[in-house]
Amino acid sequence: MHTEKITSFEQLHSWQKSADLAKQIYAATKKFPAAEKFALTDQLQRSAVSVSANIAEGFGRSSAADKLHFYTIAYGSLLETKSHLLIAHRIGYIDELELDSLLVTITDVQKLILGSRKALKNHA
Repeated sequence: MHTEKITSFEQLHSWQKSADLAKQIYAATKKFPAAEKFALTDQLQRSAVSVSANIAEGFGRSSAADKLHFYTIAYGSLLETKSHLLIAHRIGYIDELELDSLLVTITDVQKLILGSRKALKNHA
């Protein structure tokens, strides 16, 4: 099995998938009412962007403990994003089909972050 060394955060599957999630969130929130611009829209966008930002920041840290800390923050931001989406669905801003699609991406990102955290714990 040939594996190349990852030299930048952009190569991380967790970062790629979380950046895809942020893009999906921005597309979904374009349809939210204007009154939500500084409320749920802003919170959803910020939490979604925070996931990939913390994965990138964690990648740049030198110690496993620091990396683990930022991957844990990314995971928390992911759950925050999920909570906001569920509320947006309850309010009626996101339909069932779109919610399901976003939740699939969230689950994928969850697995990737948890895998990164587990790998770091095993090497610590």
